[in-house]
Amino acid sequence: MRVGVIGRGWGERVVAPAYQALDGCEVVDVVSPRDEAAVAALCARGDLDLISVHSPPFLHLDNVRRAVEAGHDVLCDKPFGRNAAEAAEMRDLAQAAGVLHFLNFENRYDAARVCVRAAVAEGAIGEPEHVAFSMLMAIWRAPLRPYGWLFDAAAGGGWLRSMGSHQLDFARWTFGEIVEVGGQLRTAVAERPDAAGDLQGCTADDGFALTLRSDRGVSVVMDSSAVAPVNLPLSLRVIGSQGVLEEAAGRVVLHTPDGDRELLGPTVGTNPLVAAQQAYAEVVRDAVRSRDVPPDAPTFDDGLACAVVMDSV
Repeated sequence: MRVGVIGRGWGERVVAPAYQALDGCEVVDVVSPRDEAAVAALCARGDLDLISVHSPPFLHLDNVRRAVEAGHDVLCDKPFGRNAAEAAEMRDLAQAAGVLHFLNFENRYDAARVCVRAAVAEGAIGEPEHVAFSMLMAIWRAPLRPYGWLFDAAAGGGWLRSMGSHQLDFARWTFGEIVEVGGQLRTAVAERPDAAGDLQGCTADDGFALTLRSDRGVSVVMDSSAVAPVNLPLSLRVIGSQGVLEEAAGRVVLHTPDGDRELLGPTVGTNPLVAAQQAYAEVVRDAVRSRDVPPDAPTFDDGLACAVVMDSV
């Protein structure tokens, strides 16, 4: 599989190496999403099997359209466009062209998330009833991140779209489609200096609190911030009729009336995000080769479903 990557951030640092490490996979080029001529030239190449888009969300629609119109299978990062309307347009373009499409919800392949989902499916906690996510991070505050598209709501920025989209995907993938949505977005840091040092007002959120319900009757709460004074690891608890699953810092523990049992120990010396991206790259490679997308592989349909929820918030 020959891949072209659009993106000099996560795309160049993590995604391109993940593809390149696979047998039978070659990264042909990595281009900047802000270099329109380079993006056009990459998508026009006839020797590529997949275009992997890791540009900011305000460029997704243009990048995906170029890839699809050239007949390439395409993977797009999250958040999927700036809103649900753009997400729907990209999904429809890919479907009409008959190309394979993938959404970069690579956290589905995180070892701890795989463990939690498998335990739920196996009935380890009985019937799932309630899910609680909490993640407090300092990455936008210490040190203070300069103003950019992440802090511009019109450009598709915000912590909900940046990080919350992963948690929403896991919730709907594991517990059913989200049918009730409530929540609040907050912006604790109202101004940030731009590259020139001038203060700019932030219109996108840097934290959120959500209350959701799935079509299976599972309630979900999510509370997260990117501007906490310190980093605390993500905590996930799944409460069922017979027990509780707890994920924290890569460790998964099953709590039941009979006692506690560790299902997965923390990974030492490996970045779980990188490992998840590498696992997903292998899934994408095999799907492109076989022309058969596994049912659990995230696609543009999943990106659209999450975009609808985020727009509702």
